[in-house]
Amino acid sequence: MRHKKDKKQPCFMISVVADMLDVHPQTLRLYEREGLITPHRTKRSRLYSEEDVEKLAMILRLTRELGVNRSGVEIILRLRDRLETLQREMEEMMNFLEDDIKRDFVERFRKIFSEE
Repeated sequence: MRHKKDKKQPCFMISVVADMLDVHPQTLRLYEREGLITPHRTKRSRLYSEEDVEKLAMILRLTRELGVNRSGVEIILRLRDRLETLQREMEEMMNFLEDDIKRDFVERFRKIFSEE
């Protein structure tokens, strides 16, 4: 049985991520200092997850291709995080409502057939 890959699992060293994204490691350190990214730390090493790499790629796309400054990137990242939170909350609410409707249906169905 295959397990779903955990995108939050830290697994890439800074030099690998820098090569993957074609940036200098100092750029990644700068983004960390500015709070745009928070890699996992072990003693003196930074380890980046697949999720971190995707976020960094988005940051680079925003700055390089779209000309967004770092303040703009911060705002976009906050809005994106908030949107994802709202999406999760909406999905949880929909699941709750669906379960509630199913329970109500089953209860009504039982009442109908128990009366006969």
